[in-house]
Amino acid sequence: MLIFDRKLHAQRRARAAAGFEAHDFLLRRVVEEFADRLMAVNRNFPLALDLGSHVGALTHAELPTGKIGTVVATDLSPAMVARGKGLRLAADEEHLPFHDGSFDLIASALSLHWTNDLPGALIQIRRALVPDGLFLGAIFGGDTLTELRQSLTEAEIELEGGLSPRVSPFVELRDMGSLLQRAGFALPVVDADRIRVRYANALKLMAELRGMGETNALIERRRTPLRRGTLIRAAEIYQQKFGLPDGRVQATFEIIFMTGWSPHESQQKPLKPGSAKMRLAEALRSNAKPQRD
Repeated sequence: MLIFDRKLHAQRRARAAAGFEAHDFLLRRVVEEFADRLMAVNRNFPLALDLGSHVGALTHAELPTGKIGTVVATDLSPAMVARGKGLRLAADEEHLPFHDGSFDLIASALSLHWTNDLPGALIQIRRALVPDGLFLGAIFGGDTLTELRQSLTEAEIELEGGLSPRVSPFVELRDMGSLLQRAGFALPVVDADRIRVRYANALKLMAELRGMGETNALIERRRTPLRRGTLIRAAEIYQQKFGLPDGRVQATFEIIFMTGWSPHESQQKPLKPGSAKMRLAEALRSNAKPQRD
């Protein structure tokens, strides 16, 4: 089932490429988190893939020399990846052009939520890693732009008697762990960060999304532009429902972070059911403390 128009999404990223650095604050925040997580891993990564790199996400990571060796950067948009540095190529996250076992590290910052087959993309990423290779991913989660979604829905129903999908569906945090396991990753870890950003009004938020290359690319979207009256009414509803005391409005971005390893025999494995040497009840009794009246 196709959800996103990948060709249109590539065009939207290409449109945003020239001015992307003015709207990359979320990407930079993700890269800072990636750097922290890499510093907690006691190893170096000679060859890394920056998947869906925009203008080069990993090049902004502040890491000691040698932590990451050679970086190969890819993006769906040739215009985006052309603005980066080092080894670069235009490539689709849904069809990776790499042999199995090619990379020690694959990092993907805020791109995989646009794939039609996220489980399939994760499987390809796992296969492209060497055994015991590391995957770091970040995507927008289900609470992202909840204020904008609500405002657009209410305005369209009120003025047009119906609604069309204007904001992309996002994966829920509770689903990501099982998706990593289904893709064959070992030791998966998933967590989320909610970022609330203030804008002068809803129209400024929409302009920011355009600058990020994150505007609507749903296949089922309405093909005619949003009516001016509906847009103005959506901005009014946004202000009424989500306005702040200083007159600005708030927008929520939920970022889901994923960590997983390509399986290797040296990794820790959970104990088999029934292999414990002490019954739970016995362990609880042995650790019980005397009670005072």
